[in-house]
Amino acid sequence: MVHSVQQVSYGSKSIEYYLSFATRKSLGIKVLPDGLVTVIAPNDTSLIDINKKVKSKANWIIKQQAFFCSYKPHTPERKYVNGETHLYLGRQYKLQIIEDTINEIKIYRGAMIMKTKKTNPEYLEKKLNEWYKEKAIFHFEELLNSSLEKFIKYKIEKPVLDIRLMQKRWGSCNKSGKIILNTELMKAAKGSIEYVVIHELCHLVHYNHNKDFYDLQNRLSPNWQKWKEKLEHALS
Repeated sequence: MVHSVQQVSYGSKSIEYYLSFATRKSLGIKVLPDGLVTVIAPNDTSLIDINKKVKSKANWIIKQQAFFCSYKPHTPERKYVNGETHLYLGRQYKLQIIEDTINEIKIYRGAMIMKTKKTNPEYLEKKLNEWYKEKAIFHFEELLNSSLEKFIKYKIEKPVLDIRLMQKRWGSCNKSGKIILNTELMKAAKGSIEYVVIHELCHLVHYNHNKDFYDLQNRLSPNWQKWKEKLEHALS
C-alpha cells in the first residue's frame, strides 16, 4: 500500500517517488517501465534517511527513466491516403488504395497495394494493423527460434509469445516466461526486431536491468545499441 508521494531534488531535476513501508531489512528502489519510481522502506525508517538514499541513487534513476522513455514507440500519426508512406521491415512503401470487392494487401515494386471494401481511414487502419499482425506472427516466431539458439547454455525454455499492438513498449517479458512483442515492430528492420527479441530473452536469464543483464546482452548482441538507435530513428 502506498503511504505517500515524496520528492527529492537533484541538480535542476526533481524526482518524485511513491513510498511505502514493509517488514524488511533494506530499502528497495525500483523504476517502472512507465517511469514511475517506487520505494519500499523498512518500517520506522526516517524520511530524512529515505530521501538521502533516493538522492544517492538519483543518477541511476534518471538513466533508467531515460532508458524506458527511449524504448517507447513514437510512430507518427497516419491519415491512410494514397501516396502516404508506410514502413514494412525497415523499408518505405507508398500506399496505393484500390476500392474492390475484397480486402487484400500486397507489397509490389515500392508500393503497398491495399485492395479494400471500404476506404474510410478508420477501416483502412484496422485492416492494415491486422495485416501487420499476420506478418508479425510469422516473422517474430522465426526470429524467436533463431535467437533462442544463442541461449542454449542458459537452458531457458521457449517462452510463450504474445503479439499485440502496444502504445508504450516495443516488448516486455514477465516472470512467468511470456514475451510480448509490439506489432509496430513489423515496420522496423529485422536487425532491430532481433535486438528487441534478444533483449526480452535476456530477461529470462537476468530479470532486472542490472550489470549482469547488460553484460549478457552485449555478449549475445554486440551491435544492439546500433539497432536500438535505428529502431528509435525509424519509428520516431
